[in-house]
Amino acid sequence: MLKVENLSKTFTGNDGHDLTVLHHVSFEIGAGETFSIVGPSGSGKTTLLGLCAGLDQASTGSVSLNGIRLDQLTEDERAGVRNEHVGFIFQNFQLLPTLTALENVMVPLELQGDPSAYQQAVELLDKVGLGDRKDHYPSQLSGGEQQRVALARAFANRPKILFADEPTGNLDEDTGQMVEDLLFQLNAAANTTLVLVTHDLDLAAKTQKVLRLKGGRVVEN
Repeated sequence: MLKVENLSKTFTGNDGHDLTVLHHVSFEIGAGETFSIVGPSGSGKTTLLGLCAGLDQASTGSVSLNGIRLDQLTEDERAGVRNEHVGFIFQNFQLLPTLTALENVMVPLELQGDPSAYQQAVELLDKVGLGDRKDHYPSQLSGGEQQRVALARAFANRPKILFADEPTGNLDEDTGQMVEDLLFQLNAAANTTLVLVTHDLDLAAKTQKVLRLKGGRVVEN
């Protein structure tokens, strides 16, 4: 499902100096597998996730997602691949503030022209325990509720691969545990490939494979 080969990323600073944040990273993830990327702050975890999802382009190396070479595509073509194959969950929820919970979940379905968007969104909100909150706006929901809406939205377009960047990072321990449980339940039911960035080693231990980064290099795979 995801094949990363010899991936490096270098940024050029305002002072003209280059900073390499990822050094020759390689790994593979099979369809339906759960995978964690762990490491201290500044180790390159989020940069790697963005490259894997086609949100950014590597300096060297290649990323193949569901057999599609992302480095050979234009920005618009990569966006098309994300819309068709990829789901996202972010630490800060990324809900649209002017839309209700239901409308937020409907967005990816409506972008695909799905005539059953409303019914599917209702069912997904029921699955995450928010059926009675579907008409509330993000500002009327707690952090845990917002992340559960984000979970429902992430699974709405039946992604082949789901990228989750510190999905419980902004939540207290009990709420984070609830979101974790829902994430793995929904993922197992949909047989989605899950790629998780986290500093939480207990969360990482729940996935089948772990990639450990330090200073932008793989130290354990």
